[in-house]
Amino acid sequence: MTANQLFRPFCLKSLKLKNRIVMAPMTRSFSPGGIPAANVADYYDRRASGKVGLIISEGTVVNRPASSNDPDIPHFYGDKPLLGWKAVIDKVHSDDGVMAPQLWHMGVVAPKSTGWLPPAPFEGPSGYVAPGKVGGIAMTEHDIADTIGAFAQAASEAKKLGFDAVEIHGAHGYLIDQFFWHPTNQRTDRYGGNTLAERARFAVEIIQAVRRATGPEFPICLRISQWKLQDYAAKLATTPAEMETWLVPLAQAGVDIFHCSQRRFWEPEFTGSDLNFAGWAKKLTSKAAITVGSVGLSGDFLAAFKGEASTPSSLDELLRRFDRGDFDLVAVGRALLSDAGWASKIHEGRSSELRGFSKEALATLS
Repeated sequence: MTANQLFRPFCLKSLKLKNRIVMAPMTRSFSPGGIPAANVADYYDRRASGKVGLIISEGTVVNRPASSNDPDIPHFYGDKPLLGWKAVIDKVHSDDGVMAPQLWHMGVVAPKSTGWLPPAPFEGPSGYVAPGKVGGIAMTEHDIADTIGAFAQAASEAKKLGFDAVEIHGAHGYLIDQFFWHPTNQRTDRYGGNTLAERARFAVEIIQAVRRATGPEFPICLRISQWKLQDYAAKLATTPAEMETWLVPLAQAGVDIFHCSQRRFWEPEFTGSDLNFAGWAKKLTSKAAITVGSVGLSGDFLAAFKGEASTPSSLDELLRRFDRGDFDLVAVGRALLSDAGWASKIHEGRSSELRGFSKEALATLS
């Protein structure tokens, strides 16, 4: 199979992409004091020059005292960080690139091994960092309202700076996902509940606030996952019907694109169908969907962190599913982290020049 179908344009509201390749958000921790500098701008610009259709930034934290556990994670608030991001988007646009920041609040997480701590306790729906394990404090309704406002303000700043869209990080066991997940959300107020639909209220209100702050034509993407860093086998939705009660209200609130994170894109989400997570999200909501998970590489990212190298792999199964209409866009993580020219090489049939991935690539901003 050829990859030509991945290089068709994609348009949604004001978003106009030259192809269907997305750079997945990947934490880099190269912004001391939360301020992205010229090396960060150059890093993203190399992917724009490499013909990536949509670049989604690393996670950038919103304006809450304990939104991050790492002093080198970039902020998306404050004069100096925003000036840094302005330089990033201007450079990406100079090479005809399209980019969205990913807006993030980590929630209740473990402190860094260096011992660095934010100026306030980690916060989440109920204070749990993992099932049965307290690692922070439970947010008050005032904290929740302020956090919703922080996401909206960051999205508004993204639009003012000239970014082309925005992504909200609602996956992998971080703050928004901690509200989705019953073991970490034991609240008895309107932000808790026994059903996934009830526990989605916080995310719904964030999306509504972001939509109000950015207007009807600014594209909003939401990254979601079933798995958590706390539990790789976790399932928020165990049936298509339960997934529908989760995702449809988010779509109605203003999500334009669901970015559906799986460790391996080819794995079916439910028995009785070979549709993956993105396939079900698109089917249930009629919204655009991004698939992601070990695209173009032989091993998944967890194996890489354990020291196992990954080599380039066939895209045939991905192309089969894309051609069937299961999803609209394809996010590539580690392959693009290692090789800024990955998209161009795929388009031009230069498969012999593709690079693999090893964890050493995480130590540089190349």
